[in-house]
Amino acid sequence: MTGRQAQFGGEEAPPPHLAIDLDRLAAWLAPRLPGMDLHLSLAKFKGGQSNPTYRLSGPGGDYVLRRKPPGTLLPSAHRIDREYRILSALRDSGVPIPGTHGYCADPGVIGSEFYIVDHVAGRVFWEADMGDASRSERIAVYDDMNRLLAMLHDLDPAAIGLSDLAPPDGYAARNLARWSKNYVQSCMTKIADMDWLIDRLPQHVPETAQTRFIHGDYGLYNLIIAQDTPRIVAVLDWEMATLGDPLIDLAHHLRAWWDLPDSGLAATSLYGRDVSALGIPTMEAYVALYCARRGIAVPDLRWYLAFAQFRYAAMVQGILKRAADGTASSRVMVHSQNRVRRIAAMARMTLEG
Repeated sequence: MTGRQAQFGGEEAPPPHLAIDLDRLAAWLAPRLPGMDLHLSLAKFKGGQSNPTYRLSGPGGDYVLRRKPPGTLLPSAHRIDREYRILSALRDSGVPIPGTHGYCADPGVIGSEFYIVDHVAGRVFWEADMGDASRSERIAVYDDMNRLLAMLHDLDPAAIGLSDLAPPDGYAARNLARWSKNYVQSCMTKIADMDWLIDRLPQHVPETAQTRFIHGDYGLYNLIIAQDTPRIVAVLDWEMATLGDPLIDLAHHLRAWWDLPDSGLAATSLYGRDVSALGIPTMEAYVALYCARRGIAVPDLRWYLAFAQFRYAAMVQGILKRAADGTASSRVMVHSQNRVRRIAAMARMTLEG
C-alpha cells in the first residue's frame, strides 16, 4: 500500500494521550456485553482526525469503541451521544450501519464519553480512485455509493424517529453560521478569502426545497466495502448527520471531484484523472444519476459547491487547531495552513462564477 491508503488504513497502538484503562472499561462492559469483562485488547484505527476509534477485542468477540477526544473541545463538536442515537435510529432503515451496544456518558470510565458498536469486517478505500481495485469494482462501488445517498435522502425523518434532530427549516443559514463561528474560533492566521466568504455566502443562501435526513460527511472514506464483493456493508461517521438540505450533503460528497490535488496525503482528488478509464463517472454524470434516482431535476449547484468548499476549509482549520493544541485524533498531520488558503480561494472562485 502507498499514499493515503498506507497512512490511514489499518490499526496502530494508541498514542499516550489516547490510551484507555482496559480494567475500568472491562468493568463497564461486564453487565452489557457477555465475554467482554476481562482479557481485553485495543488497537486504534489509524484513519480519521475527529473522534478516536478503536477495535476492541476480547473473549466475547470484536467490537468498535468510538470516543470523544480528550481536552478542551468546541461546544458543538464531537457529539458522540447524538451519533449513537442516530445509529440506533437507523437500525431498520435499510441503510447499512454497525449494530449498537451501548453509550457511556461518564467520562470517568475512559476519560471521555464513548459508545460501543459491532465491528464490521471489510475494506475502506482512502483514495477516490480505489487504488488497485478493478474497473468493474469501481463501477459497482460508485453506483452503490450513489444509490445509498439517494436512498438516505429519501428517508422520512419522522419514520425513523429523528424528526426532532434539528429544526425543520433554516438549515443552510444555521450550518453556515456554525462553520463560520467554528472557523473564527480555530483561526490561527488571517485568510482574506475566508473572511470574504463569511461575508458573502449568507447573502446568497438558496431557499431550501425540502428538509431531509442528511449524513454530513458521506464519502468513500466513510464506507466499509465487503471483502469479497463490491458492495457497501456499513456507512460510518454520523457525527454531523442532521436534518437539512440534501443538496448541501451532495455538494460535500462531491469533494473527490472538486478537491484540489495535493502533493502530500491531504487530498483524495480525481482532478485531472481519466475517470472514464477508471470506471468512475464524471461529476456531472454522478449528479444526474443521483437526481434520477430521487426523481428531481438536476439543480444549479454553484452556491452549494462554494459552501461545501468553505466548510471543508473550516474543517481543515479545525484539524490544524486541534493539532496545535495537542488534541488531534490522528498521529499524522496531513494538512497545512496553505491548504486552507487554497481551498478558500477555490470557494471564492466558485461563488463568483
